[in-house]
Amino acid sequence: MTYQHILQDILSGQRLRPEQAVMLFDNAVLLDLARAAHAVCHDKHPDGIVSFLIDRNINYTNICRNQCSFCAFFRPKGHPEAYVLSQAEIEDKVAETVRLGGTQVMLQGGINPELKLNYYVHMFSEIKKKFRIRIHSLSPPEVIHIAESEGMSVASVLRELTRAGLDSLPGGGAEILVDRVRQRISPRKISASQWLEVMREAHLQGMKTTATMMFGTGETVEERISHLAQIRELQDETGGFLSFIPWTFQPGNTALGGKSIPSIEYLRMLSISRLFLDNFTNVQGSWVTQGREIGQVCLSFGANDLGSIMIEENVVRAAGITHRITVDEMVYLIRKAGKIPAQRDTEFNLLKVYDR
Repeated sequence: MTYQHILQDILSGQRLRPEQAVMLFDNAVLLDLARAAHAVCHDKHPDGIVSFLIDRNINYTNICRNQCSFCAFFRPKGHPEAYVLSQAEIEDKVAETVRLGGTQVMLQGGINPELKLNYYVHMFSEIKKKFRIRIHSLSPPEVIHIAESEGMSVASVLRELTRAGLDSLPGGGAEILVDRVRQRISPRKISASQWLEVMREAHLQGMKTTATMMFGTGETVEERISHLAQIRELQDETGGFLSFIPWTFQPGNTALGGKSIPSIEYLRMLSISRLFLDNFTNVQGSWVTQGREIGQVCLSFGANDLGSIMIEENVVRAAGITHRITVDEMVYLIRKAGKIPAQRDTEFNLLKVYDR
């Protein structure tokens, strides 16, 4: 079967098999992939709206015991640049986010052994007392850390955090959901099955989450597709993922090093993600790692969302990538791609649609 036949089958409603996805990556003409992914995206979003979010990433600590080789952000305890934000510092950042029109904060940090459940419960409950804002925070590695440090189950930890004010979970810490890759780039981090366990439990408790994939660390194409297959399977089971966010490893200032993968390869993987994840409504383009121009091009390769304008972002910046954007610039970018810009909330409810 040729790749053209596979694309025709997808457009007629057939589900893409893993081996077919590998074949598309290896053999399909890039623009043919783009056309198919754009057609699938249009079927799901016929109104032509491209959404974005106003939020802030607040990294409450950069102290991390995992010390992943791909991360330029972490610092060991005792390092002169190591920190833990106070509650007052966190609330100042939340207050500024609200003033700037933000609807969500993403609180994430390193795996700091000194931070226990009560730190997070206090953080979330105080924010909710003082601000009307979505807390889309903590990745599965942080949830597992809390559970292990307290001798609690993942289910119990999630219930406690939800009571304190946690609304939804981001998909951080997924990288590639293949343990061979994880053992090479982040041997101290949680396993693929643990990441999936946290997400499954969150969904069972009624909590929505996002799914991510960081690629370009030397994994095979087959391993990338395995990652997609596992999150597609979980989405079949629970329906709890709001969106999928693929982005590329940034090697600057990291122990892993190497070269960034080309934007062409990023766009190829983005299109295949849209085609493979037929049970995901939303796929996000990563202007943060690719820059504005490629972010705009993503809208012709299967993406219907450009994520957040990010009032603050530290992790990618630590690797030497400093793309920034304002609301006006985001609106202009989307319009110039022939789409209708719209601000959304975490669950993709539209808050403001910008006329052409």
